[in-house]
Amino acid sequence: MTSSLPCRPTSVRSALKPNNLRESIARAEQTLAGAGIATPGVDARLIAAHLVGVAPLELTFAEVPEGFDADYEELITRRAAREPLQHILGTAPFGSFELAVGPGVFIPRPETELLADWAVHSLIDAPSAPTVIDLGSGTGAIAITIARARPDADVYAVERSAAARVFLERNVADHAPSISIVPGDMTDPALLRQLRGTVDLVVSNPPYVPETTELQQEVYADPHDAVFSGVDGMEAIRGLVPVAARLLRPGGRIAIEHDDSTALAVVETLRACGEFEAIDLHADLAGRARFVTASKVGNHV
Repeated sequence: MTSSLPCRPTSVRSALKPNNLRESIARAEQTLAGAGIATPGVDARLIAAHLVGVAPLELTFAEVPEGFDADYEELITRRAAREPLQHILGTAPFGSFELAVGPGVFIPRPETELLADWAVHSLIDAPSAPTVIDLGSGTGAIAITIARARPDADVYAVERSAAARVFLERNVADHAPSISIVPGDMTDPALLRQLRGTVDLVVSNPPYVPETTELQQEVYADPHDAVFSGVDGMEAIRGLVPVAARLLRPGGRIAIEHDDSTALAVVETLRACGEFEAIDLHADLAGRARFVTASKVGNHV
């Protein structure tokens, strides 16, 4: 969701010099650093570039619109109050594209790009027109990545939240209109019953954080039900595993992102289901356990 700033004619330019712009950004960086922002310089430049309408690297030679100082101060104040940067900009990067985000939908994290990349590579040997289900799709980040890489795939993006589906519908329309959006709960045993036993791949970045009040403030701007999943962070995962088992064909694959504290619990949940084999742990770029993959027991096609 973009900031609710008044529209200003793009043809009207101020006499703000580059040196003044650099000084404004430097002051903003100090403000954000004082507020405990982890990347104050990056955030200050991204917000400035957003207002000017250029890429951050182009700020040095950019002309600055009239009213920039007041608008910039407003947005920096919002960021200093720990409003997520993505809400202020109205977008979040994911892979090679930008997703619309705002209050009501989970902001995709860079770590999830690893799961999306694994999903794409897992389909290299899949039959033509594979069927893929993204459980708890949110912005559609994973589903869109797969649909763009495999235009022949039948991709279903399942999302329970009506507020999140507003962003999901917008992002799908912008990036991968072939995706089928399904209002539904990832733990519903009757979900997509017409596809039972036919699905090639199920992917999910479900709510998985154990209930806590000790995370960075920005995390709590995401919808609670999209982040937290009971005391141990496993409620949604325990619910979605049997659903995925029903949907997958023999040899079909599953990938589930999880909290770095619950990797072994996810492995055990898949093993206890009795329908999965080749269960593997995958780490993120920092070496933390990030997602688990497995195959549905049966003949591999």
